[in-house]
Amino acid sequence: MTQVGLVFFPAFDWAISPDHPERQERLLYTRDQIQEEGLFDHPSIHEYRPRRATDEEILRTHVVIPSLDQRITESHRIAAGGTIVAADLVVDGLVDRAFALLRPPGHHANRVVHGARGFCVLNNEAVMVDHLRARLGADLKVAIVDTDAHHADGTQDVFYNDPGVLHISLHQDGRTLYPGTGFTSERGGPGAYGQTVNIPLPPGTGDEGMLMVMERVVLPILREWKPDYIINAAGQDNHFSDPITNMSFSAQGYAQLTELLSPDIVVLEGGYSIESALPYINVGLLLALAGLDYSKVQEPIERKNREQGKSITEQVAKVCDEVMDLWQTRSQADLGEVFGEADFFERRRQIYYDTDNIYESQQEYVRLCSSCAGWRVIYTSSTRNRDPVGVVLLPWKPCPVCTGEAREQYEELTKDERFRQVVWQDPASKFCRCDGTTKT
Repeated sequence: MTQVGLVFFPAFDWAISPDHPERQERLLYTRDQIQEEGLFDHPSIHEYRPRRATDEEILRTHVVIPSLDQRITESHRIAAGGTIVAADLVVDGLVDRAFALLRPPGHHANRVVHGARGFCVLNNEAVMVDHLRARLGADLKVAIVDTDAHHADGTQDVFYNDPGVLHISLHQDGRTLYPGTGFTSERGGPGAYGQTVNIPLPPGTGDEGMLMVMERVVLPILREWKPDYIINAAGQDNHFSDPITNMSFSAQGYAQLTELLSPDIVVLEGGYSIESALPYINVGLLLALAGLDYSKVQEPIERKNREQGKSITEQVAKVCDEVMDLWQTRSQADLGEVFGEADFFERRRQIYYDTDNIYESQQEYVRLCSSCAGWRVIYTSSTRNRDPVGVVLLPWKPCPVCTGEAREQYEELTKDERFRQVVWQDPASKFCRCDGTTKT
């Protein structure tokens, strides 16, 4: 009998606005449905309380400007802490699998945080992954499979140069939906090239297409990469009734996907068909995690078109072929041609925080190193925080040369009058997770 731990947190005191689709009813209807089905009384399903994430646990992953206290609420801390509880339940052997059914969501939150984008401030999965590595060691291999209809651009940003994380995102084509990213050409940084796997799908993709992607692409990649843990960022807005997307997935399809993927930990992301879809998707997902019969799970409304159109099926198959070809040939890529032959790879970005209407300007330099993933320096400012901030980041397993160079860069920035705030982030340090210097 598969034991499943459920960590539930509806965030009663947090909502973007009373009638916003990201509000507490997203989970309250789900809880009612789980209760009605008697699943809390089933011997395979156990409920656990979340906890607050500490500053150290959050700042191991994020650089929050100007400070945590000015950017996050208690609900954000508990949502991040709830994912950590879910991970610990599995690691400690209290359950076989865990489902963090909580909000606020997180997969649009980047490493550097100036505010909220895509309803997200803290990246719950990313905080959890770094917690796992802090507990189990930097050699841990983790795969994140994001099944939200929106591209997981924040998770991609956090791990794009991280060789310990495989990030796969299935989503509605970015040409047709926020955040407008997630194309197959986005494949990761110089330290983890090919480990960012984007699978953009045409609007209208239904059960046939989503399950085709799982069987032809996701599962073969996972079998080859052999992660220690599989995490499913379970966005449920691919459902045919979701009001802000254009996909055609069903509650049955979600349950089948979960059974195929067999994740160790599931973390709720999006999904805004609050009454018509979420309660039934979550029940089906919970049953699938526990290895119980989900064949009777059905939403109370019908799809207009039950069958996926032939043209959509052909488009999905074409995307599958393209992604698998990129995966199988990733080691053949000429990294010098992709990232240049200089000592650093430069990345400039303009990032829009749609929820808070903030524009961020970011300039990043990644050290091209043959011994580790390379240290990085980020210069960032925004329309909310106009004073530039300097951030120096070490990878999880830095070589001695990169550690020394990064420390020298940090010391230089602290003396530079242009930067009011300078941050040093070393995720593997036992004494200093994220140390910031603010000049007065």
